[in-house]
Amino acid sequence: MLDTLLGLLVVVSLPLAVVAIPNTLSVVARLLPGDLDQAGLMRTHGLALPALMLTVPLAAAALRRVPVAHLLVGGLALMALSDAAGGYAGSELVVGAVRVARGIGAGLILPATLAAVWHRLPALRALWVGVFSLSLLTAQALALWPLDAVDSWRVTLQPYPLVTGVALGLAAAHLAVWMLSGRPAAPGPVGREGSRLLLAAVPAAGIAAVAISTASEGWRAIPVILLAVVAVVGLLALASIGAAESRTLAFTMVAVGVVLLPSAAQVTLVEMGGLGGPGLRGLWVPYSVAGLLAIASSVAVRLLCRTSGRWLAPLGLLAMVVGLCSVRLVVPSADGLVLAVPFSLLAAGAAVALTAALQDVGIGTATFGLSLCCAGVLAGFLLGTGVQMSMLDGVRSAQELVDSFVGALHWWALIGGFLVVAIIVLAAVMARRPGRGSPGGADDEPDTPPVPCAGMPSPKDVLLVRAPERTDAEDGGDDEDRPTGAIPRVVLPVSAKGAFGSAGAAGEGEGPSAPAVPPQGHSPEDAASS
Repeated sequence: MLDTLLGLLVVVSLPLAVVAIPNTLSVVARLLPGDLDQAGLMRTHGLALPALMLTVPLAAAALRRVPVAHLLVGGLALMALSDAAGGYAGSELVVGAVRVARGIGAGLILPATLAAVWHRLPALRALWVGVFSLSLLTAQALALWPLDAVDSWRVTLQPYPLVTGVALGLAAAHLAVWMLSGRPAAPGPVGREGSRLLLAAVPAAGIAAVAISTASEGWRAIPVILLAVVAVVGLLALASIGAAESRTLAFTMVAVGVVLLPSAAQVTLVEMGGLGGPGLRGLWVPYSVAGLLAIASSVAVRLLCRTSGRWLAPLGLLAMVVGLCSVRLVVPSADGLVLAVPFSLLAAGAAVALTAALQDVGIGTATFGLSLCCAGVLAGFLLGTGVQMSMLDGVRSAQELVDSFVGALHWWALIGGFLVVAIIVLAAVMARRPGRGSPGGADDEPDTPPVPCAGMPSPKDVLLVRAPERTDAEDGGDDEDRPTGAIPRVVLPVSAKGAFGSAGAAGEGEGPSAPAVPPQGHSPEDAASS
């Protein structure tokens, strides 16, 4: 019963938490009242992601003292409260408060659901990874879907109130079953993993401050790109601490966070109906195919490859690189089915990499990696926004705007691919270094003991000999080592009406339609080199 409730909670609450990330207020800008500061509202609407990524490490550290069932109910209750308050928002302050509350609620849900499934059925953790990867892929589309033909801009503050209510009911049922089951303890950070989780909040706060500053002060493209690069380097530096298994997971989480959601968001925007693409209705089939493959891949890795994180994780990341290459080849496309190729490679590759990397670590290291992943999402948005700003600078017509928008996507796919390859190489080099533990102590223990490889003696065949006692004089008397906001946004060059269906419906009743996406041509770097 408890496992069934957990599975339903993962399927419902994870997408609900991740969909809080995109800033979609620009889509309904025409519905904003004239007496409100539109630019200020758009900045405050982006505060959900900084709130989320600051909450994740703090919530993970709180798992040592707060039961998982309580965190789940608290996070979903905050999201339900933000839904209710969003219907009454009428000022920049209220919008900011609603989005911050939603971000905090989502930040509680992510580590709580991971901890809840950690020592349950193996398929549950695989389900968590698969749904998390799919949520990152579809977050932009899920955030845009409720905005089709709306008559109020407040829908962006309460996109799925019914789903939130269902998730809160499931969390309450889970709490009741948990109490009737004798309050079984859920895993939490052990040793000094709590200090490392708090350390992860430091770069998250710095990246959030940079993002808010770039949006508020009107920074140019080059400073934004440079600061985004510094943010990614800082996350990789923090990921390099700890044991070898911890570093593998941390590097993988950073790569998935920086690349997956920012890339999928740009592809989704380019394929909107008003720009000549199939629209959201034409994208749900490739999204569904990618989701099924992501979940199936995660379950297969979890059940069949129990100790393969060292070689399967880079293979999953390489699949994401191939997916980014296919983005450059097939996007833009008026046929939605062909997009199943990049979507499946991105989602399934991320699922395989994360599932494999999670095999050899404990919950403290897992939530530490999740914290880096969430911070990486904002760093990726910063980097992608800087690329867009440089490409869109100086455009004079609607067609030039669309051409530059597509060119920015191709450049971003190139940058993201090289970044993932660099992280794969860095992870391989760092894996050769001996682990020194976390800053305050050793990493937490993996959830499953290592299995001997073929041809190696099993534990029962090994003769255990008691080591001779050492005196204090022999070891120097030291027995310490003995084993005992606002987020930069993408402004859609298309009206909300027509963006969700086919390109032909975009201009009905609205005068001239938006320019179509140009046919696939040379890549931006080809033009730059000529």
